[in-house]
Amino acid sequence: MIELQEVYKVYDGTTRALNGVSIKIEDGEFVFVVGPSGSGKSTLIKLLSAELKPTEGKVLVNGFDVSELRRRDIPYLRRTIGVVFQDFRLIDNKTVYENVAFVMRAVGTPTRIIKKRVPYVLELVGLKNKSRRLPHQLSGGEQQRVAIARALVNNPDVIIADEPTGNLDPSRSVELMMLLEKINKLGTTVLVVTHERELVNQLEKRVIAIERGSIISDRTGGYYLDEPVEE
Repeated sequence: MIELQEVYKVYDGTTRALNGVSIKIEDGEFVFVVGPSGSGKSTLIKLLSAELKPTEGKVLVNGFDVSELRRRDIPYLRRTIGVVFQDFRLIDNKTVYENVAFVMRAVGTPTRIIKKRVPYVLELVGLKNKSRRLPHQLSGGEQQRVAIARALVNNPDVIIADEPTGNLDPSRSVELMMLLEKINKLGTTVLVVTHERELVNQLEKRVIAIERGSIISDRTGGYYLDEPVEE
C-alpha cells in the first residue's frame, strides 16, 4: 500500500513542489498520476522511492515510513518497487537476458533462481525469443518491454512507470499500457505517471491529477481535466 499524509516538499526553503498532498493507493490498484510539467509528479516519484524525504507529513510505502527511513534501510524499500523510466536506461553492451538478470544479481539472487525467473518474465512481456539481442537491435517498444521486465523480475509489490510512453508512437503506447494492465491483473500495483490525455481516458482507470503541487482531482473512469485550475 502507498499512502501520503499531508505531504509538503519544499526545495531550497522557498520552492514548494508539493502542498499538503494526501493519497492512498491500495494493493492491486492501477492508478494514473497526471499533470503538466512542474506540477509535482517527479517529486512524488522521488518520495516514493526514498530519493527524497518530505519536508512535512508522512510517506508510507509497502510498510516503510519514508519520512523516518534510515539510509541503510532504503535498499530494502526499493526491492519492493520496480521503476520504469521514459529513457529505458538499458545497458548497451548486455543482451536482453543479461539486462534483466543484472538487477537480480545486484540483490544477491542465486543463479538457479535467475535461470528460472528471467525466461518467465521475458515470456510475460513477449520477448522470450529475443533474449540474446542487444538493446540497439530492438525497436523502442521492445526496449521499453525490457525495461518493464527488469522492473518486474524481482517480484515487486509496486511498479512505478514514469512517462513510459514518452518515446513511443501511439500504437506502441497502447500495447505498453495493455502489458501494464496484464501485470496489474496478476496482482502487482501499477502507478503510471503520464501527460497523455487520450491514453488515460481510453483505459478508464483511477486518475489522480496534480496541479501546482496540489491534488485537484482523484476519481475513477478515465477522467483527465481539460483545463487547469485557476489560481
